[in-house]
Amino acid sequence: MKLILSLLSLFFFTSSFSQSSDFVKENYNKTDTTITMRDGIKLYTVIYVPKDQSQKYPFLIERTPYSAGPYGKNNYKKRIGPNEALMHEKYIFVYQDVRGRYMSEGHNKEVTPYIPDKKSNKDVDESSDTYDTMDWLLKNIKNNNGRAGLYGISYPGFYATASLPGAHPSIKAVSPQAPVTDEFIGDDANHNGAFFLLDNFMFMNYFGKERNGPTEDYGSTMFDAKTNDVYQFFLNLGSIKNTQSAKYFNHRSYIWNEYLAHDTYDDYWQKRNIRQYLKNIKIPTLVVGGWFDAEDLFGSLHTYQAIEKQSRENKNFLVMGPWTHGAWARNGWNKFGSYDFGSNTSAYFQDSLQTKFFNYFLKDEGTWNTSEATVFETGTNQWLHFKQWPPENISDVSYYFDSDKKLSNQKNNSTNSFDEYISDPANPVPYTAKVQGRRNNEYMVEDQRFAASRNDVLVYESPALNEDVTIAGPILADFFASISTTDADFIVKLIDVVPAEEINEANPTKEATNGDFQRLVRAEVMRGKFRNDYVHPEPFVPGKISEVKINLNDVCHTFKKGHKIMVQVQSSWFPLVDMNPQKFMRIPDANENDFQKSTIKIYHDKNHDSKIVLPVLK
Repeated sequence: MKLILSLLSLFFFTSSFSQSSDFVKENYNKTDTTITMRDGIKLYTVIYVPKDQSQKYPFLIERTPYSAGPYGKNNYKKRIGPNEALMHEKYIFVYQDVRGRYMSEGHNKEVTPYIPDKKSNKDVDESSDTYDTMDWLLKNIKNNNGRAGLYGISYPGFYATASLPGAHPSIKAVSPQAPVTDEFIGDDANHNGAFFLLDNFMFMNYFGKERNGPTEDYGSTMFDAKTNDVYQFFLNLGSIKNTQSAKYFNHRSYIWNEYLAHDTYDDYWQKRNIRQYLKNIKIPTLVVGGWFDAEDLFGSLHTYQAIEKQSRENKNFLVMGPWTHGAWARNGWNKFGSYDFGSNTSAYFQDSLQTKFFNYFLKDEGTWNTSEATVFETGTNQWLHFKQWPPENISDVSYYFDSDKKLSNQKNNSTNSFDEYISDPANPVPYTAKVQGRRNNEYMVEDQRFAASRNDVLVYESPALNEDVTIAGPILADFFASISTTDADFIVKLIDVVPAEEINEANPTKEATNGDFQRLVRAEVMRGKFRNDYVHPEPFVPGKISEVKINLNDVCHTFKKGHKIMVQVQSSWFPLVDMNPQKFMRIPDANENDFQKSTIKIYHDKNHDSKIVLPVLK
């Protein structure tokens, strides 16, 4: 979610480098100013210029909705730039409050739509604001070398992406990192039409607060949402319409209002899909993401893919590491959950990739001979390098759901074979086994035995593997289902079943696990009514078998010899995802009596070959 960087970036970017606490003030002059856009709106901009004037410097720019502060000429950041090495390299670092946020004038739009055919100076977007900013900087900041790079993580990652179409000619390198990209299909707000309740409710409590003009501080959150158990909190809250009660949003957040108003892939969301405008891009791009990014994993992968497909001649690079949202900006990232990566993966990215990228394209320093795709393979823990992503040398291998809860390479030739469960909105499947007041950030690698033990979760497991199986690329779940109601959600989880002794040996300081560890590799949700069309949802016909396909985000992972491959299927993932009433309707309008149980059947016979398709690396 866009919130993680907003809350933690100050920690990431300052606490790890206390030894440099005076470096910025000693080596940079700071200027606070406003830059007037073509429509007259002034954007607050903070500029750090190296005191050493012996050479000319490129600009490195972050445009942000999370404050360009600290404000005032005597108030310096402790750390500037995307990493410490670049700070010491010396650039002209620029931070800008985007339109309508903090100290900038204007109205902020949620993921501002790009306007490809601008008719007048009133047609403004993030591309034009970036263009106008660059025009001013080049003319007013002395000792620049005429080149600029943009970067940003999460929402600032979107602003970096948005600089690419209609870009100012001075922009020579851009690094969108975990960029918000398409909020209905896969980022932040929704996944395949299913609303991500927990993250958005907590995030919009502060980000969705409106202001009365430029401000250094938005003050307190909109309402008190302190809780020790979010599962029980949202279960008690009931229908999502109750979030608009006087106790909570009460229609005071225009973005929350927009979220609830637009429950299909309508014009609102389509205009905010920046992918369609990444055509004929000629600026070198370094797209960065994390395999365990719970917010914008989709954005990283699909921003890269959109540039790749629509700008084939561009220098387009992808980096995917074993990181949570923005963890590549931390000083150290060696472990996560039950994983031990065996090296400092964030330091590798900063030193070997990010610093070299900007130095090469903005300063003509060093070399840049990096592979197009640099990805970390989890399982055996190593960096792999490919000429493209997904790699050329993969083949799609189907693992079929079978009777007796088996996962097999062979189709089931029986007739009328199925498994069933009852999905009950009053008792939804939790997304995590932990009781927490916020989202459990480790849920993407969590042991899934807590879910496998439930009657409303189906489990399909392969035999122990005779050899390593490495997958690299996107995953497809293709299955056949019938339901007793007119709508339901489907969540499919791909799991690496790790022998207990291996987990215990790798984590000797943690409490020993009993039984095989069901480590989540990838999971995704589909709101069933969108199974054929995101724009025009379709009800299920009760009892009628329907095919459902879910695209799971890419992975690069090895299931080691002796492990098992497991798939779990369920119809709730609460409260990560809001509860579907399992009735075809506008869910934001649902009342308590609209929620109903549904009997879900998953078929696996000769006419209905339910399966998961894995991209196996040859």
